Amino acid sequence: MKKGKKYLEKAEKLEKNKLYTKEEAVKLVKETSYATFDASVEVAMHLNLDTKKADQQLRGAVVLPKGTGKTKKVLVIAKGEAAKAAKEAGADYVGDTDMIEKISKENWFDFDTLIATPDMMPALGKIGRILGPKGLMPNPKTGTVTMDTKKAVEEVKKGRVEYRTDSFGNVHALIGKVSFSDEDLLENLKTFVTLIIKSKPSVVKGTYVKNISLSSTMGPGIKVDVASFDK
Repeated sequence: MKKGKKYLEKAEKLEKNKLYTKEEAVKLVKETSYATFDASVEVAMHLNLDTKKADQQLRGAVVLPKGTGKTKKVLVIAKGEAAKAAKEAGADYVGDTDMIEKISKENWFDFDTLIATPDMMPALGKIGRILGPKGLMPNPKTGTVTMDTKKAVEEVKKGRVEYRTDSFGNVHALIGKVSFSDEDLLENLKTFVTLIIKSKPSVVKGTYVKNISLSSTMGPGIKVDVASFDK
């Protein structure tokens, strides 16, 4: 794919093969963004993991201290008290089998995150083939299968991001917008990277984090020095 003129202009700001400190990378990710909208900033980490082995697959969620700059619509599948708590916490949609039916019959997807109580999982499993490919199936590892619907909804609204390793051992996450201050982006970046480093499976030998890169929507990738997170 041929890169556009604007991309190449911005990419010239970067030194080839240079590893930047996390502070320099945050500054550069804003300077190299050329989108006409408030672009998202994403971090990608390439890890030394053999994801064919179950004990080397990472999956979870983290609440970013400064949010993501994106408001997520939340659907909660629950009954009784858990449904009431979800409504009070600010869930956009709350229901049980009626909502499951709406998704399957109307192909309705006006939500970004789906939270469910454990008792609703068998019913949700019936539409797993629709939810799975869209990455919407709730999972206990990411805190989306829980009785504490209040906490789950509040965390998503605050800026909770989910992550999971792909088959090549990469994890990535949205950590904010170009309009964020350097300090806020830096705090979110540190929170995410530190969590992934702490989640290193004990079976992994040698270098765990192979590389870290930061980029804005459509912008070039900026290589970040892993050692700068030790400071």
